[in-house]
Amino acid sequence: MKTVDPKYIEILKKHDSPTVCNVIELFGIRPHTEGFLHHSIRALFPELPPMVGYAVTRKFTSAKEPAGGKVEYDDIGKQVEALLSVPAPRVVVFQDVDKEPLGASFGEIVASTYMAFGCVGIITSGGARDTVAIRKKRLPLFARSQNVSHGYPRGLAINVPIEVGGVTIKPGDLLHGDADGITTIPINLAPEIALICEQFVAKEREWLDYVDSGNSTPEGVSTIVAKFAEYRKSHAENLERIRRMLKGANT
Repeated sequence: MKTVDPKYIEILKKHDSPTVCNVIELFGIRPHTEGFLHHSIRALFPELPPMVGYAVTRKFTSAKEPAGGKVEYDDIGKQVEALLSVPAPRVVVFQDVDKEPLGASFGEIVASTYMAFGCVGIITSGGARDTVAIRKKRLPLFARSQNVSHGYPRGLAINVPIEVGGVTIKPGDLLHGDADGITTIPINLAPEIALICEQFVAKEREWLDYVDSGNSTPEGVSTIVAKFAEYRKSHAENLERIRRMLKGANT
C-alpha cells in the first residue's frame, strides 16, 4: 500500500479542501466534477482543522435484526485489526448500504476505540451519534445524518472498495476533509500537490490583499486577475521545478 512522506501530510493539513481541489485541477488528471464527496456528506464539526489520512473502509447496515443476534460490538477486535492493516493516519469510511440510514454507524465507544489506534476522522454515508461527546475529543466527523439509535449495527465487509458520496473509495486512498467537504488526493502526486498548495495560497493572498486594501480599482482587479491566470498557465514549469527538487531530496 503506497504511502506519502509524513511531512507532506503535515503540509496538506495546513490547507483547506477547496485549495487542495484547486491545485488538483491544475494537473488535469480528472474532470473538475469528480474525486470529491457530494453535498450529502457534511462536516458535523466544521470548526475543526483539516483532516488528512488513509482510508479504512467498511460496509455497514443497521436496519434489520440479524440472524443469530450478531451486532457491531461483536467484531470490534477485527475492526481494530483492519485499522492497523492501513498506514497511519487513518480515516474510517462507512458505506451504509441501507436504503434510508436508520441506525448510527458509530457512537462514542466505537469512535474512541478507533482513535486509540490512529484514527483521525470518520466518514459515513449513514448516521452518527454521541456527537456532543465526540466533539469534545476533537475527532472530525462527516456524515449524512445524526441518528439517535444504533438500530441493529453490523459490518458486512471491511477494507473493500466502497461507494460514498458519489465516489469509489478504496483502502489506503488518501483523503482530505474540512468544513467544506472531502476530496480524494491522487497519492502518486501528493508531494507535488502539497508543495503547490503553498505556492497557490501565496498567489491567492496577493489577490486578496489587493481587494482588501481599500484602494482597489476595476483596472487593478483586471491586472491582478491576469497575473493569477498567468500563474495557472505556468503550472507545468512550476511542477517541473518542484519535481527536480523532490528528486534531489530523494537522492
